[in-house]
Amino acid sequence: MAANRGCRLVRSRVRTPGKSGYGKFGLKDAKSGKTVFGLTRDKPTATADEIETFLRGGASSEWRRSLGKTKPSKAKAEPKKTGPKPTPPEPEPELVIRAARPADAAAITALIVALGYEVEAADVRRRMVSLVKAGHFVLVAAKGALVGVLTTSTTAVLHRPKPVGRISMLVVAEAARGAGIGRALVTAAEERLRKAGCGLVEVTSNVKRLRAHAFYRKLGYERTSYRFGKQLDL
Repeated sequence: MAANRGCRLVRSRVRTPGKSGYGKFGLKDAKSGKTVFGLTRDKPTATADEIETFLRGGASSEWRRSLGKTKPSKAKAEPKKTGPKPTPPEPEPELVIRAARPADAAAITALIVALGYEVEAADVRRRMVSLVKAGHFVLVAAKGALVGVLTTSTTAVLHRPKPVGRISMLVVAEAARGAGIGRALVTAAEERLRKAGCGLVEVTSNVKRLRAHAFYRKLGYERTSYRFGKQLDL
């Protein structure tokens, strides 16, 4: 949404819950880099809800108009120049959804870190191998570069006739959001889980990720239960 309004979303670098600045965001003008909303001395101060309200209110359009850009004056027509035709731009890379490979570990790690988790590429590579061996799926979206990743798990339960599939993580690079990449990953995951015999697909999403909740609702997912978690001491 920020990109569609001509803005760039700035995320707080504070990763520790409870510390000042954690979970805060701000907006800058995508071209000039000027502060638009929610930044004090370049430090994000707005919540995700405040950012969404600001963008939906169309205030970013007012910001762009306030930059003072003037229309260029009409120049006199110049004679056409002869010469070689300009090289056409390179076509946009095609979106490819595929199974993750060990070589993708570094790019996947960067996406997970952007989601707010501290991980190392070596750990991600090792966990990927374990997940695949257990029959789970790790899918990536590549559009030239790797721009998204999704993981699933499958659980056989006593109270249902078929196994339950779960989308446990989905992240798309910030610059690539809004282009249907998340939807393509979810569709590919649903198809694989269906072929694996699952009769239900669940999604786990942190309670604070309101934009993610809206995204899943658009894809037909409904809130069906509460999810509780407890850290275990080892």
